This record gives sequence, C-alpha cells and structure tokens, in this order.
Amino acid sequence: MGSSHHNGMKTAALFGVLWAILLGIGWVIAGSTNQPAFIWVFAAFGLVTTFVSYWFSDRIALASMQARPVSEVEAPQIYAIVRELSIRAGQPMPRIHISPTTAPNAFATGRNPANAAVCVTRGILEILEPRELRGVLGHELMHVYNRDILTSSVAAAVAGIITSVAQFMLFFGGGGRGREGGNPIGGLLMVILAPIAASMIQLAISRTREYDADEDGARLTEDPLALASALAKLDRGTQQRPLRPTPATESVSHMMIANPFRGGGGFSRMFASHPPMADRIARLERMAGY
Repeated sequence: MGSSHHNGMKTAALFGVLWAILLGIGWVIAGSTNQPAFIWVFAAFGLVTTFVSYWFSDRIALASMQARPVSEVEAPQIYAIVRELSIRAGQPMPRIHISPTTAPNAFATGRNPANAAVCVTRGILEILEPRELRGVLGHELMHVYNRDILTSSVAAAVAGIITSVAQFMLFFGGGGRGREGGNPIGGLLMVILAPIAASMIQLAISRTREYDADEDGARLTEDPLALASALAKLDRGTQQRPLRPTPATESVSHMMIANPFRGGGGFSRMFASHPPMADRIARLERMAGY
C-alpha cells in the first residue's frame, strides 16, 4: 500500500541528513583531537541501544502505559475489528491491550507483524463510535506493517549518538581547540546546534510516518472519513484530558496516534512529534473526494 505523498523518499532523505550531521561531528573530532576512535565508541553504544529498544519495544511501551492484555470476551468489538483488518491485509493477528488511562489515545508496537501489539486507552473507547475506532485501528496496524517501529528506533538511536558525541565534545574539549588550525567557533556551533538539528530531524521523520499511516490506514479500511472524524474527536479529547508528562509517557508519546500532551502552536510545531491535526484531517478528506 504505497503512499502518494512520497513520504518514503522524504524519510530516506531525512535519514541522510542525520547521518551527514553524525559524520560532520566525527570529522570535527578527528580534526581537533586526533582521536577518531571515539566516534566508533558512541556508534557502537548507539547500535546496542537501538537493538535493545527495538527488540523490547513492545514491552517497554506497554509497561509505560500500564497496559494489560485483554481477551476476546473482554473486548469483542476490538477483536472483531482487528481480526477483520488483519485478514484484509494478509497479516497475523496482533495482541490486544488496554491502558487504564482516561486520556484518549492508541498506539501499536512490536518489532514485526508477528510480534505486534495494539493498545487503546479507556479514554478513546469512551469517545469513539465503532466506525471511528476501526479507522484508528487501521492507522495503528499500518504502523506495524510499514515497519515504523524500526524506523523510529534507528532515528532515535542516531539522534542519541549525535547528542552524546556533542556532549562529549562540549565537556572534554573536542570543539576544535585541540589542534592547530582548528576552528573553535565552528566546533562550538557544531556542539550546540547538531543535537538540536538531530532532534528536529527525528521529529520530522515521526511526522512523516504519521502521514503515511493515515493514508495507508485509510486505504486498508477504505473509509478515510472515519479516521478523519476520529482525529477530530481525539484533537478535542487530548486537549480536555491530556496525558501527564512523565519520563515513561514521554518515551511512548511519539508512537500514539495523537499528541497526548497539551500542544502549542507556532514555533513549538517544529519540535512536535505529530503533524498538525487540521492538516491530517484535510488530507483524509481529500482522499474521500471532499
């Protein structure tokens, strides 16, 4: 189920910029300290962190939201929707979890379709009609089928490496001062600006994947207006009943279908993990011919 917005190419381009920043920092370190091995140490640490977060992504995310598995007897409607969509997509049935929070939201996790889990909150079940819930679950299943957990894990790891290396340079003098001919101002700017740029690119990748899941999920359900209606309700619901920011909830917030915290506008949108809801709804309405 391809995207007509060319988001796959955009994601690849954003990853290219991330790696360019990382190589730029490595060049600064090599030129200023004569100790290029440090970049490999951080890279190895980042790869290990990526593997752990990717392999255990489902356990980490579900535990962060205190979610518990539910049986088909407890949640027959969710099971019926997810089973129907899984069969339609030709994919295995994921595990179903419910989080006790009243903040309305949903997310999918798992390293591949055979090890996936879909989680909805009590809050989202209270505000959505069955057709809207089907639209949301289609969106979440497409995150799994599009391998977005791997994409987000790699993006987070590369951004983390960049931040760690920049912090090392800041605290241990790698900002271009240690070698004749080095540019201390350029090195300092790299140290300060690289982590900010990496974070912005990581968030841009997250926003791109949301657009893809909206479009591909609407194609899976063949009902883009159902998802559009659900997103409108979620936009209001997350403002009325936002999730409380904690280290645990912040670690999983980018996986949710809607920003679970009270969102801002203007400059803060550059650091948002989700696209503007009005834009997402407008795209879905265009898919439906509106």
